[in-house]
Amino acid sequence: MDNDTSERLRRLRGAVPAKRHNARTVAALTGNPGCARRAVLDAAGVDKEQLARHVGFPAKFGQSQFAITRGNAFEAQVKANAFAELIRLLRETLELELNEVGQTDLEEVGGNTSQEMRHIRSRQKLTGAAADGESTFFDHPLLTLDVGGNTVYLEPDLVAFHHNGKFHVVEIKSFAVIDDQADGGKVAAAATQSAVYVLALRRLLGDDDAVSDEVVLVCPKDFSNQPVATKVDVRKQLIVLQHQLSRLSRIEKLVGELPPALTFDLAAGDDGKPTRSAAALTAALAEVEARYAPDCLAKCEMAFFCRKEASGCTATLGINVREELGGVETVAEALGLADGSLIASDSQAEAAAMLRTTAEIYGSVTA
Repeated sequence: MDNDTSERLRRLRGAVPAKRHNARTVAALTGNPGCARRAVLDAAGVDKEQLARHVGFPAKFGQSQFAITRGNAFEAQVKANAFAELIRLLRETLELELNEVGQTDLEEVGGNTSQEMRHIRSRQKLTGAAADGESTFFDHPLLTLDVGGNTVYLEPDLVAFHHNGKFHVVEIKSFAVIDDQADGGKVAAAATQSAVYVLALRRLLGDDDAVSDEVVLVCPKDFSNQPVATKVDVRKQLIVLQHQLSRLSRIEKLVGELPPALTFDLAAGDDGKPTRSAAALTAALAEVEARYAPDCLAKCEMAFFCRKEASGCTATLGINVREELGGVETVAEALGLADGSLIASDSQAEAAAMLRTTAEIYGSVTA
């Protein structure tokens, strides 16, 4: 990313610390690659949760502080005593023959916790292990991934273990596996996030074959804190992820199309609240095109704001409807084309014919 784009992103964020991208935000962005609003807010490091709350549309999802604390405690338990429990789990899951492995802590470099230094150190250690076949746990390495021209830092729980010439990404989650079954939605989300780590690690090493398609998912078993591990194949998620990343607009292009004075600054005043009014921030958001879909409600902090903004648009009916009705932006237009009260433009002709046929079918059924 060039210096002009970096400076523009800093101005968009304003005088507040940047909110870091992570595997979840990358997965959500690639799930809706046409949304310029999310791409710009994420690249600028804007706190979307605080922004949505300030403009009156707070997000209705996310982890509670209790869940975060429980997750951190479970991860610490799994990694305790020099990874003894994790070694046991991986011996069973990956059929390892080793009783112990080396351990490399990459959460800091001689007390330096900067992203740049941690990434350099992680790259040195991981590429070195790939070259000499060293079997090592890499605790919280820092990887990078290009997301629309923006370098995103990613921090897996444990990347991974070098075994039989391959690394395995290990993802530790605190949702339970009960009677050998886990919540399908949570497993799918974990698989997608893990695929982000796999892709980043492959690009760091420059070798797809060096990183396994199967990640190791570690969760609590039943109603206890006893960890259990299972392999999850993420090949499908990798294909989708790479395709969607290729469709993202370059961030320098998106930023270059915005008004020079635009900002989403959430700097707080003496009362702890953002000094800019909700109305000013709402007007700023209107300057960046959104691509709302119902799936956004489970993935994006801005979803309720964007849903309100898109009220009456065909986008609110779902991606399939929006794609089928290309060129028909509003529900009112769709109804007019269906009953013939509106004349279709050349770009709407195909959608209009489909709408009229559908109206005739439903009309004959209800007549």
